[in-house]
Amino acid sequence: TTAASLERFTVNFTITNLPTGNLFPWQLNRLLKGSSIGPVFHGCETTDLRPGSHRDETRVDAVCTYSKEPSAAPLDRVGLYHQVSNRTRGITQLGPYSLDKDSLYVNG
Repeated sequence: TTAASLERFTVNFTITNLPTGNLFPWQLNRLLKGSSIGPVFHGCETTDLRPGSHRDETRVDAVCTYSKEPSAAPLDRVGLYHQVSNRTRGITQLGPYSLDKDSLYVNG
């Protein structure tokens, strides 16, 4: 039997009320733990925080990992995108943070 491998996917979005420098990764981890990928989800690491086009905007890049069994289907990034959208009130809120509704991108 071949062991599960750790696979990666990226999540990108813009927070509209977070000055650059503040950290929040547990919010994203909690959200994804509650999604369909939750049972195999390991966690996300913020790889880049950079200023957005407005003063309090921060663009976020994160790399997330999950266990993938060799026989499992590939990551359903479209399905995961819709789950994240639904769990963030249409890509508008992540916990106390406001999101740019047009900024979410999930790539697997």
